[in-house]
Amino acid sequence: MFIHQGRTRTARHNLQIASLLSFVAGIVNVAGFLAVSRLTTNVTGHFAFFVDEVFKLHWLQGFVYFLYIFFFFLGSFSSSFLAEVLTRRKAGFAYIVPTLIESFLLVLVGIAGPSRIISHPDLIACSLLFAMGLQNSLVTRISKATVRTTHLTGLFTDLGIEVSQLFFYRDTDSRKQLRASIRLRLTIIGSFFTGGVIGGIFYGTMGLRILLLGSLALVAGMVYDRLKLKRLGVG
Repeated sequence: MFIHQGRTRTARHNLQIASLLSFVAGIVNVAGFLAVSRLTTNVTGHFAFFVDEVFKLHWLQGFVYFLYIFFFFLGSFSSSFLAEVLTRRKAGFAYIVPTLIESFLLVLVGIAGPSRIISHPDLIACSLLFAMGLQNSLVTRISKATVRTTHLTGLFTDLGIEVSQLFFYRDTDSRKQLRASIRLRLTIIGSFFTGGVIGGIFYGTMGLRILLLGSLALVAGMVYDRLKLKRLGVG
C-alpha cells in the first residue's frame, strides 16, 4: 500500500492505506485531545484561535497557536522533501522513511509520563501535529490527493457531493466510479471513528501509551508491504 505508485497503484491500495492511516489519525485525535486539550490532527481550529489571540493582543498565546500551525506545515514539508530526495535513489521505498519517523514520534509521545503531559503540553501537541503533517502529506502524494486521513471536513464535503451525484449520473461507468469513491470516503470516516473510539476507551487505563497502538499499526502496514513484495519476488 506504501510501495505502489503511478499505474501500479489501484483503488484497493488506496482503500488499504486509507483504512490504516485514518485509524491511526483517529487514535491521535482523541488521545491528544484528552491528554493536552489540544487539536492534534489538523490546524483549522488553531488558525481561528491564533487570529483571536492576535486581535486580543495576547502575543505569547498567539505565538503558541502559530507554532501548532507551523509544526503541521513542517511535518508536511519534511515528508514531501524526504520523498523527493529518496525517490531519486530508490523510488519504491521513498515513503517508508516518513512513516518510520511518524511511528517513532508516536512512540516518543506515547511513553511520555503524566508529569511531562502536565509540564510540556505544547511540546506534545507540536510533536503530534508534526506527525500528522507527515502523514497527511505522505498519503496525499501517494494517492495523488485521492486520500486524506487527518481531518474529516473535506471528506464530508466530497461525500455529500458524490452522494448527490448518484441521483443524476445514469451511465454505468460513472456510477461505478462514484460508488468506488463513496466507498473510499466511508472507509476513511469509519476507520477514523474506530480509531477515535478505541483511543477514547483505552485512554482511561493506558493514557498516551495508546499511541503505541498507532505506531504498531504503522509498522504492521510496512511489514505487510515488505512481505507482499517478497512473495512477489521483488526486493
